[in-house]
Amino acid sequence: MDAEKQSRLANSAHGRISTCCMSEAHSQVTELLRAEADAIAKAATRLQASDIEAAIELLKNCKGQVIVLGVGKSGIIGQKIASTMTSSGTAGLFLHPSDALHGGLGIVTPDDVVILLSNSGETDELLKLLPALKRRNVPLLAIVGNVKSTIAQRADVVIDASVDQEVCPLNLAPTASTTVALAIGDAIAMTLMRAKGITETDFASNHPGGQLGKRLTVCVGDLMHSGSQNPTISLDAAWMEIVSAITHFGLGAVNVVSADGRLAGVITDGDLRRSLQRIGARDLAFANITCDDLMTRNPIVTTPETLAYDALRLMEDRPSQINVLPVVDGEQKCVGLLRLHDIVRSGL
Repeated sequence: MDAEKQSRLANSAHGRISTCCMSEAHSQVTELLRAEADAIAKAATRLQASDIEAAIELLKNCKGQVIVLGVGKSGIIGQKIASTMTSSGTAGLFLHPSDALHGGLGIVTPDDVVILLSNSGETDELLKLLPALKRRNVPLLAIVGNVKSTIAQRADVVIDASVDQEVCPLNLAPTASTTVALAIGDAIAMTLMRAKGITETDFASNHPGGQLGKRLTVCVGDLMHSGSQNPTISLDAAWMEIVSAITHFGLGAVNVVSADGRLAGVITDGDLRRSLQRIGARDLAFANITCDDLMTRNPIVTTPETLAYDALRLMEDRPSQINVLPVVDGEQKCVGLLRLHDIVRSGL
């Protein structure tokens, strides 16, 4: 057998082995995902209504912070739960038990609620903290994998986060147990959010930098061109004045206002081009062209208080999209101009 043929056979065999290994890996990953999902489903059936109601009531009435404690992988889950609490309207803080044992406990007050995370319920660092926490009269909520454990027995409220086994092949690495603890923490945080009546606006106030936060907080008044940058011309403005104004402001449009400052119409670059075609057909001299010949009367408008995202929908959710919106106040006086470009540039 020549060398070339041997190489082709070797490559073919390697390909079959690789495909087989990849198929086996895919099967294992999907099986493990289903096992973790099943662990969460079983945890849901173990939860007692009285325990959940007591936990939500305890957290809802917390006048201070929700302080989460956990060691190792439970500590990582605790950080996520504390973060989720904070972003959803309940002040949360993760405190590492080792730090707590060496001075960090000073942050804990009787107005707080402490959440203890432990799969075994016998975590040494947490057990050492229990007497100090009890002396401070701080309520304890335990999320544990063993409801008969020491931590569970000494807590005020206990949530059962037990699992039949880890998805680790050795049944050793925290996997299903940490997934269940995280899912329970998320579910409690979201239930608490609803119980406290947190609205989209409340949520957005904690997320001003995110897209959702911008959608719910950025208003037209934050983005519009106003004051000396508000492109306006009077009703009797002539052809060259109109062209000069559009060129000067560089916004692609000008607002047409009456003597008392009320909006009469708007002229865009597109209006200028289309109107010129109609006017040319009537053979009028440029010098005789005024705003009446060019402007769009009664245009779609917005107000400074309108959410920029709503203004965006006003521009786009229509048969013929528009790129600018005149901005008026309660008396229909023109106070600015908003462009589609301004909204897009804001990150909405």
